[in-house]
Amino acid sequence: MELTVALEMARGRNQGILATVSPDGRPHLSNILYSVTRDAAKGESAEISITDDRVKTRNIRHDPRVALHVGGDSFWEYVVLEARAELSPVATSAHDRTVEDLVAMYRRIQGEHDDWDEFRQAMVDQRRILLRLWPERAYGIVRS
Repeated sequence: MELTVALEMARGRNQGILATVSPDGRPHLSNILYSVTRDAAKGESAEISITDDRVKTRNIRHDPRVALHVGGDSFWEYVVLEARAELSPVATSAHDRTVEDLVAMYRRIQGEHDDWDEFRQAMVDQRRILLRLWPERAYGIVRS
């Protein structure tokens, strides 16, 4: 499957299943919210908000190979983006780069927040990280 076709389908959604590889080689799956965005220099990526203490974060630090499964309009329609993961630094200040990127991601998925100061502090308190997935390959079934 062409990567552009898979990204087009993923761009129209924001719920998926992230697969990471545990140190013993077993897959670890997590339901996640994501946003597809474009970097002028690097191309399109999927962004996911995660916390520093989760299994998926430890797995990614051990092995950056991941897959994002995105379901379609029916059970039989889906795409899988095989990607290289990149972790931001842990949020440590309400206005650091990680928090700014998490604010931008939230806006793309949810719109405006009722209290941005509260949101920013929560990102720091929860030790949030922005996970970027840089797709390398794709497969699946997309109905035309």
